[in-house]
Amino acid sequence: MQLGIVGLGRMGGNIARRLMRNGHQVVVNDRNQTAIDTLAGEGAQGATDLPGLVQQLARPRAVWVMLPAGEATEQTIAQLAGLLEAGDVIIDGGNSFYKDDIRRAASLIERGLHYVDVGTSGGVWGLERGYCMMIGGEKPIVERLDPLFASLAPGVGSIPRTRGLSGEHSRAEQGYIHAGPAGSGHFVKMIHNGIEYGLMQAYAEGFDILRGKASEALPQDQRYQLDLAEIAEVWRRGSVVTSWLLDLTADALAHDQQLSGYSGAVDDSGEGRWTIDAAVEQAVPAPVLSSALFARFRSRQQQGTYGDRLLSAMRFGFGGHVERSE
Repeated sequence: MQLGIVGLGRMGGNIARRLMRNGHQVVVNDRNQTAIDTLAGEGAQGATDLPGLVQQLARPRAVWVMLPAGEATEQTIAQLAGLLEAGDVIIDGGNSFYKDDIRRAASLIERGLHYVDVGTSGGVWGLERGYCMMIGGEKPIVERLDPLFASLAPGVGSIPRTRGLSGEHSRAEQGYIHAGPAGSGHFVKMIHNGIEYGLMQAYAEGFDILRGKASEALPQDQRYQLDLAEIAEVWRRGSVVTSWLLDLTADALAHDQQLSGYSGAVDDSGEGRWTIDAAVEQAVPAPVLSSALFARFRSRQQQGTYGDRLLSAMRFGFGGHVERSE
């Protein structure tokens, strides 16, 4: 299949590469000409602007927008809507707010255009590992785009099959789902990221307590000089708390147990806040997820704890997120 991709950052460029590896054609655009030239050198067709990108795509066209949520995505989708024709599809693979998806889909359908929202998880590792995708949109359109999603997804891999499942592997077992109508993909991804906050906070607090066991404030016979790198490593192997986040923790600690390269000023993205907003709207108690979000607020107002530094290390590990300098 053919796909236009707008935004060649940490994930957009690798999405293009993974599709090309699987035989798809991509037309790419970015405000950074070097990013376009790099992908063109690897087999993509480059476009210096959106009209040029649209002109290189065969109908019915599909354009994947991979830009930061907010104004950049809004402006790009609005411009594409003026260039595309009835039957074409705009895909938002970033981290947009799901209510914005609902609004955009309703507006675009009036022009005969289709809108698909794809909550995309995989970070900087997606090129090799594949992307876990949660997709919202009209079923016939999602079905039409299925070859693209199947190529981007991780596939069945070596994960043991869930008890009770049999027969042909489902999309979910391959690492992607059609969650429902417009907005549902980003809504599921939003909750995914809220849970991620809670899991990361639990690891951060636990390792902070382990490190604190050497404190001089404790009686001498109750102090332990624990090797945090070894603890993370052993927990990766057979423990019930094993996870990719723990893998990243072990990697960071093996490199530097003091995590001296991080200040512990932990940023938060929109999804964590939107998750708490959804919990309030639905009157669903979410104390763990709320506390994890508020802990990040605190980390930027006070001197970061060791746990905060570990949070920053995990964020860098999966997404390449660098602490912002205030």
